[in-house]
Amino acid sequence: MDIRVVSKGKQHKSQNRASNAAKPHWTMKQRIVSMLILFAVAFVALIGRIFYLQILQGPELQQKALSQWTRTTALTAARGEILDCNGKVLATTGTVYKILLWPRSIADNDKERVARELSEVLDLDYETVLSRAKSETLREVVLKRQVDAATKEKVEQLKLGSGVGIANDSKRYYPYGTLLSQVIGFTNRDNEGQSGLELTYDKYLAGNDGKLISEIDSSGNVLLDGVTEYIQPEDGSKLILTIDNVFQSYLENALEEALSINNASNAQGIIMDVNTGAIKAISTKPDYDPNDPPRSDLELLASLSKNRIVTDSYEPGSTFKILTLASALDSGNATLDSSFFCNGGYIVNGERIKCWRHAGHGTQNLTVATENSCNCCFMNLALRMGTEQFYDYLYAFGLGQTTGSGLIGESAGIVTHQKYVTDNDLARIGFGQSIAVTPIQLATAVSAAVNGGELHTPYIVDRIVSSSGETVFSADITPVRRVIKSETSALVRQILQSVVDNGTGRNAKIEGYFVGGKTGTAQKYDEHGNVSAGGYICSFIGFAPADDPKYVCLILVDEPRVSSIFGSTVAAPFVRRVLSQILPYSGILPSHESETVTLPDLTGMTTEEACAALAEIGLEGIYECEEAVTLQVPAAGQSVCVGSSVLLYTGYEGVNNEEEDEPYYVTMPNLMDMTVLQAHDTLESMGLHMASDPSDPFGVVIAQGVYAGEPVEYGSTVTIYFGYPKDDN
Repeated sequence: MDIRVVSKGKQHKSQNRASNAAKPHWTMKQRIVSMLILFAVAFVALIGRIFYLQILQGPELQQKALSQWTRTTALTAARGEILDCNGKVLATTGTVYKILLWPRSIADNDKERVARELSEVLDLDYETVLSRAKSETLREVVLKRQVDAATKEKVEQLKLGSGVGIANDSKRYYPYGTLLSQVIGFTNRDNEGQSGLELTYDKYLAGNDGKLISEIDSSGNVLLDGVTEYIQPEDGSKLILTIDNVFQSYLENALEEALSINNASNAQGIIMDVNTGAIKAISTKPDYDPNDPPRSDLELLASLSKNRIVTDSYEPGSTFKILTLASALDSGNATLDSSFFCNGGYIVNGERIKCWRHAGHGTQNLTVATENSCNCCFMNLALRMGTEQFYDYLYAFGLGQTTGSGLIGESAGIVTHQKYVTDNDLARIGFGQSIAVTPIQLATAVSAAVNGGELHTPYIVDRIVSSSGETVFSADITPVRRVIKSETSALVRQILQSVVDNGTGRNAKIEGYFVGGKTGTAQKYDEHGNVSAGGYICSFIGFAPADDPKYVCLILVDEPRVSSIFGSTVAAPFVRRVLSQILPYSGILPSHESETVTLPDLTGMTTEEACAALAEIGLEGIYECEEAVTLQVPAAGQSVCVGSSVLLYTGYEGVNNEEEDEPYYVTMPNLMDMTVLQAHDTLESMGLHMASDPSDPFGVVIAQGVYAGEPVEYGSTVTIYFGYPKDDN
């Protein structure tokens, strides 16, 4: 047994030695490979870290490093100028200054003194300046911009050390003040465009700012022997407009007078080159000075900066008859020999639509009917053409779409889709109702009607020139399309000249020149395209010379508060005044001699005496009350053509002095199934105002706020509900 146990022990030891011999041993080669792998991993990690720091985070770290030993000061680029067609500067950039703080360069015991003295000179809050001077995060602070030279000198005299700096800045100036203010617009204090051309063409005008990079020491002070890098700013491009500042002055002076004399809400005007579409002058009064816009009253600023010539749609009234006339002649639905009868109204589908002259005009040919501005004639012309043909011409004249002028906020007008137009609507469209246009649309369309028949895109920017002198934009004056034949256009010019020579436009006659044109008294539309309940827009559109037109001028007087509210008396005299000034200025000489007289001074006379004095020299006086004349248009001493009218104002105070009548009642009519404009016209004729539901009405009247046959107070507002009849759904 002992021997057996000993044998087992020896056997166990042998097994252990065999097991140990089977275990792997690390050779030198294995150890080297392992070390290489460890080094490779570390190397890859190092490369990754370097890649992250230099490539991914490199720009940020580099910027941080630069910020520790350099100081960067922005150099403001000069904003591009805006010039008129003659090179007169309408908007420019003047050199001013900005006051800078570098907090790290101001000694701690000096920060309060710096803040106190700067706040006094710059008229800033002391605590605000002090907090910026003590800032530990801001390296540079623009304390105040657009500082004038006098203030800059005061700061320099304080000798506040290297922590306070002065750099050039820029400020926008408008040398002509209010001239063309709605079109040019204005900028904010950072010289960024906020309205008008300043906003639309900001990317061209702004330019690119430069930089001044200086080396600094650990305290933030500039090293005297350090390296300075100057990156020059790139100034903005110049806008060269089609506007002529002389034309603009003539137009704005006329609008100011029209606004004042007629005690109107506003007055608008535009002058265009009929052969290219170039806008030579455009304005709305009242306006504002872009050098000092009323920024504190945003509602007032929005109203005064609104360019109503392109933003506001309105029923044009009789000025629209020019387009009806041109379309009917061109389509063969009328000739100069066509005859029309007017007995004061025209019956369409059982409805009698009135002419403005309730007694009627009798039998007339086309020229005489246009001279008389007879509604019956133009209803007849529209119905002869029919909806499809007439609409083809209206769209060809550019109605129902923006003109492409590039002026900010342009509206497309309102043209009811032809599938909803009844014969009654079509008849009204013929004389300028049931359709809405913008003034620029009308001026553009009339230009096409009289320039030989070609429609041009109105434009105001002639070209854009970079600071290096390269032209980066030039206007294209290629005609958009031919609308009517040249022969038709010649007939239109002939008839419209007769309107001024013999008809309602005689107050636009100019000594030595042939003038064509048309008057208009229009209903108003609000900013949503709905019919407005109050007032009228009186207008006149004229062109000259009539036989070879160069310029068209449209003037609108919004809500005149005078006795004689017609385009012939409210607007035509001012178009005459503008054309009589711009024609000789443009080098267009008189073509013939006219029989003229010089106006006497009529102020102080009774209206009866004034009319008698005018009749003796072949003129007519228009007045309301038989009282003493306090103002006359045209003024005494002016030369006017024989046959013209003179407006005689009595008790003129520049305000509306009408006394309110005692209220009375009218019977509410049945408006069911009427269109929007039919309902409005019906209520308006009874002295009632309409509020529509929905605010953007469609379809026909489906309900009315006051039942038909009930009494309603004259002058009150009635809510009318619109939609489609249930059986149409």
